Amino acid sequence: MRQFNAMFGVFMVPLAYYTAKEFRFSAAACTFAATMVLLDNAYLSISRFILLDSMLLAFSFTWWLWLVMTGVSIGTVSSMKWVGFFTTVLVGLYTVEELWDLFGDLRLPKSSYLMHWIARVVCLIIVPFSIYVACFVAHFKVLDNTGTGDGTMSSLFQAGLKGSPIANNPLEIAFGSVVTIKHAAQNGALLHSHIQTFPGGSKQQQVTAYHHKDNNNNWKVMKPLSEDQSESEVQIVRHGDIVRLLHNQTGRHLHSHPIKAPVTVTQWEVSGYGNLTHGDPNDEWIVEIVEEHSNYPMDGTLRSLTTKFLLRHRVLRCLLTAEKGVNLPQWGFGQVEVKCDQRNRTTSENSIWNIEQHGMTGPAGTSAYKTSFWKNFWYLNQAMMAFNNGLIPDADKADHLVSSPTQWPFLAVGMRMNSWSNNDVKFYLVGNPIVWWSSALSLFVFVGLLGYYSVQNIHAMPTDLAITKSTGHQAQATISAVEWEHFLFLGKTLVGGWFLHFLPFCVMARVTYLHHYFPALYFTILLCSFLVDHSLRRASTTLKIAVWGTAFTAVIASFIWFWPVSYGIYGPAADTMYNRQWRSAWNIINDHTPATFM
Repeated sequence: MRQFNAMFGVFMVPLAYYTAKEFRFSAAACTFAATMVLLDNAYLSISRFILLDSMLLAFSFTWWLWLVMTGVSIGTVSSMKWVGFFTTVLVGLYTVEELWDLFGDLRLPKSSYLMHWIARVVCLIIVPFSIYVACFVAHFKVLDNTGTGDGTMSSLFQAGLKGSPIANNPLEIAFGSVVTIKHAAQNGALLHSHIQTFPGGSKQQQVTAYHHKDNNNNWKVMKPLSEDQSESEVQIVRHGDIVRLLHNQTGRHLHSHPIKAPVTVTQWEVSGYGNLTHGDPNDEWIVEIVEEHSNYPMDGTLRSLTTKFLLRHRVLRCLLTAEKGVNLPQWGFGQVEVKCDQRNRTTSENSIWNIEQHGMTGPAGTSAYKTSFWKNFWYLNQAMMAFNNGLIPDADKADHLVSSPTQWPFLAVGMRMNSWSNNDVKFYLVGNPIVWWSSALSLFVFVGLLGYYSVQNIHAMPTDLAITKSTGHQAQATISAVEWEHFLFLGKTLVGGWFLHFLPFCVMARVTYLHHYFPALYFTILLCSFLVDHSLRRASTTLKIAVWGTAFTAVIASFIWFWPVSYGIYGPAADTMYNRQWRSAWNIINDHTPATFM
């Protein structure tokens, strides 16, 4: 598997060469772009060690065949990681511009213009979407066994996995059943409690929502305090029944009272209170069924997996609620806050639950638990989104792997990829400094040249005929019309590609790492090669040889100098790598937290 994925890192090199060739670079510039990709230590490391990113980087930009292949590439890259959607945006913007230009072409028949729209809809929307969906079809077919990651999916989906204990669930819930209760929201967590108490408020036992399965998720369904608790006959729980939920591990009841919740202070706290023989009316909840996802009628019966329901507090009339992203501080282990919501939002997923697992009254059989592909597809994508958004920096933990986007372009940070003890072979994720620094500088050079050429072209326009006649000549532009058009096209494509792959990480709340910059780097490598080529377009052969020779030598020498970070640092890093720590924030030979690059 690792060799297969690493091959996509190999494919990046010829792809860079032929992409540069399509952009009409010289042979030297095409070779230089491919060399920069080949000899970047970070690309090398990511191809060898991280399975997804080299595949992501290998898919990047005459007619029907290339349009279809572009659609295939978009679908493939978006299926690898959602970062691939940034490439989709780049292609989309280019397509919009192209269709706008065609719209202004009065020579083009309307029927032909319509065909241009149809071709792009089919090739750039339908084809990529079909590939994206097909990946999930394959995913669900191949990965059909139960595992530790089941909890991110709906209870019904889990019931269809081979080996899942949920598939043997009894259908109806009865008083006396020991159950797990899952939040209906995407990436829903399980109702949970543990022996730790709230540091404030009631200081009673914590109740949370937790994404992982353990015995602290088990609750026993009990009758109200006023009723006979004997279990001589099975009594099915129905819509409108009053229940108490006894935490199986600690013997506390699910409880609420008019005390402010620890995070959402406008709602009531939910806690664990009392014991098997002691409680009060604040332990009682009303079951309100809202949906039934099975072939059985919605007759008020509470069923496992298929029935969605509310738990309304009998005294306070509030709803048991958990909200995605509303987490307790470190004293609550970062788990999701559970509260009693007074807003009566009966249609909100945050207040809807289902029974995931229980073991009483006999199995229902697999035919009782069916769900459609599209529901699973939609649920998993929303779960992926929720998980991705949940990757936020934790102020209570120092994570030396995390970095800021402002640190990336000039390689102000590196990343240890394994243990750093003296006896281990160590690998450090850091780019070839010559490649990264020259690529970053190319952005500034391009903007400078863009401004310079724009001013020169304005001065070259015959805006004042009198001045032209009096001087006897007109100012000449320093760049021809063909060169200017090519310059602008590459600027929109390469700088635009860099911008679309870099800016989103500057505004998103999730944690970011150095490898998130790698797609953006690819665009600046091509831009750097183009600018050197562009600057030498009218130079002598001797000067071209000298410049290209210096550039190739610098990239090759830098790669060889940093060879150990990619192929292994043996022995104490301080003994062999002290002269390779070119930035003080790199932690090759020290343990300090990387500083933010300014």
